[in-house]
Parts: sequence; structure tokens; C-alpha cells
Amino acid sequence: MKYVLAGASGFLGKALTRDLVADGHQVLRLVRRTPSTPDEIRWDPAHGQVDPATLGDPDVLVNLAGANIGRPWTPTYRNTIRESRVSTTSTLATVAARLDRRPVVITQSGVGGYGMDLGDRILTEDSELGDGFLSDIVRLWEGALEPASAAGSRVAALRTGVVLDRKAPAFQLLSLPFRLGLGGRLGPGTQYFPVVSLTDWLRAVRFVAENETLEGPVNIVLPTPAMNTEFTEALATALNRPAFVPVPGFLMKAALGEFAWELIGSKRALPTRLQSAGFTFHHPTTATALSAALA
Repeated sequence: MKYVLAGASGFLGKALTRDLVADGHQVLRLVRRTPSTPDEIRWDPAHGQVDPATLGDPDVLVNLAGANIGRPWTPTYRNTIRESRVSTTSTLATVAARLDRRPVVITQSGVGGYGMDLGDRILTEDSELGDGFLSDIVRLWEGALEPASAAGSRVAALRTGVVLDRKAPAFQLLSLPFRLGLGGRLGPGTQYFPVVSLTDWLRAVRFVAENETLEGPVNIVLPTPAMNTEFTEALATALNRPAFVPVPGFLMKAALGEFAWELIGSKRALPTRLQSAGFTFHHPTTATALSAALA
């Protein structure tokens, strides 16, 4: 298959490119600078510009672009977070509608869209989006797929939890205190903490791309959701480190602002649509996902 990938320079983009190329697929990478290799295509998502002729006849367009949400959400940076996701998705969706053959259009999204703290409520793809900054972002982000959907493309939004891999920036930040012997639960520890192994994330992206029954939001999280206490204890065990330094929720909110809810808010999300379509996880539990991440 022929994939066109936005956000190819990020951790997930590089991993997906390697995975696809290793399996014989063609990958064209969208870049904002002058292309330096034959597999690069220049685009300008801030102005909605990409030449359809340069894409040829792709099977799948994938958007993994987006500014890092793990920084202070100042008013200016909130706009950066929003535009980096919405403009890129909108540009891909618009160009998809102009191609002679309608490709599948997939954008990364996040389980943060369900809200800040949902307790033990089970969250499937049919659950309503919640309140808060990230929920608003997800509405706009996924809504930007509309031009492609209206033109007849199959579109999907991957509502992903924290991807676990030793090279993943988010996982490196989570595991650093444990490596220093200062790890512990975050906030109350009773909040559900959605994660997935990199291996299963890669497999899920390709499964969505190839499975014609999957469209709309698709949760990519473990089928056996764990609370934060379970996750941190499993991480400490995997690293052979203690887990006795809890981080109070009020300190996290003081230091991180609204972003803290991504760590201390409960989201008991399930990959209902993936599993209903026949997807099976190689690493279905926190322990196996962590083992894979640290292998």
C-alpha cells in the first residue's frame, strides 16, 4: 500500500515509517522544508497547501502531527496545540477530497477528549466527549476530517492512550523518577490510566487502515485498563525499583495546571471497536506492555 504520512519526524511517525517500509509498503513523508529525498513532499498546513499531483494515488493518508501537550498551556501555546492538529488534519482531509481515488484518512487523536476525570465509568467510542481544553481540541481535530468524509473517504480518529516504549518521550518522563528510585503513584492512584504498547499501536494503525469496517473514533488502549497505582507498581517491578514516593495531586495541578488532569484524571477507556473488528493485542495487560516497552 502507499501511505502519505504527516508528522513523520516525531517518535510515532518514525516508528510507523520504519514498520511500514520494513513490510514492503511505500511511505511518502510530508515536510515543511525543501525536500531532500525522493520520499519527501513539501506542504504548508498553516495555509492549507499541498499539491495533490505530488501525492500520486495514495491508499492511506495519516496525520500524526501535533505540538507537544506536555508543556505549560499558556494562551499562546494553547493556540499552537490547537492549530498544529486542526490545520494539518484539515489540509489532509481537503486534499483527499480532491484526489481521483478517495484514500483512507486517519488522524491521531486522544482519550483526553472524553473529559478530565470520569471515575470508573467505562468509555467506549460511543461515549460523549467531555469538557475542558483537550476535549475541545479533540472535537475540532476530529471535525477537521469532514471534507474527506463528505467526499466519500473512510476516515478514522485514533483515540490513543500513552504509548509505552523505552524511546517514547512520554514514557521516558514517566519512568525517570523510578529509575532514580523516587517513583510512586500519581495523585490518588485510583484513577484509570490508559496506555498501550508501541507494538500494538503500530499494529492497530495498520489494522484500521486495512479494515474497511472501521471508521470514526477508534480507541487504542489496553483491553484491560489499570489504575495508576497498578501501573506504577508494575513499572517499579519491571525496573526493579521501589515505588514509595507518591506525588500529591495538588502539587501536580500547581505545577502543570490543567495538563495535570491527563495524569491524575480517570479515563477507563476500552478498545471496543478494534476488538469487535477482530483485533487482538500482543500485549493486553499493563505488565506485558511494560515488558515489551523495556525489552
